[in-house]
Amino acid sequence: MLARAHPRLLVPLLAVVLVGALTGCSLFEQGKPSTPVAQPTAGAPGGSQLEIPTTVAAGQVSLLQRLGEDGPMRTLSVERNGAWQCVDCAGDGVTSRGTLAPELTERLQVLLANPLLADETDQTRRYRTTCIDALTSSLITSAGLITSQDCPGEELTPVAGEILLLLTQATPAEVKG
Repeated sequence: MLARAHPRLLVPLLAVVLVGALTGCSLFEQGKPSTPVAQPTAGAPGGSQLEIPTTVAAGQVSLLQRLGEDGPMRTLSVERNGAWQCVDCAGDGVTSRGTLAPELTERLQVLLANPLLADETDQTRRYRTTCIDALTSSLITSAGLITSQDCPGEELTPVAGEILLLLTQATPAEVKG
């Protein structure tokens, strides 16, 4: 008799668990402003995990670059007004600061507002890195994360490629490692 009752109780029990799980997730999200999601990435100095946001506010952009898997992480952040900060740009641990020229700031804002940028995200393209020991550049935009590698045969995405070129020409960040 118990064997028969068990299968009949399993479906309602699973339904209750599923509803509870879904309700619990939505309860935690209520009333919270939308915030960037952070993803852990391996390879941080000392074996620790780095928290890297996958999006930034509209009009802002961050560029993360690393040569190979063991190279230092270069981080460039640009605000809406063109102010930038580059951490470890030369691989020496020094933080540099500056401001983009007004025409470059305007051009950057036009590129970041381009709706085609959403089609270039890693998620949309299902991007996977393919080269070993290549310079990997990741742009973090309000549309999402856009990654590219400096390796033969890889084509830059049109809008993100222009953003990467603008940032690397106007700041201490570099296109090639």
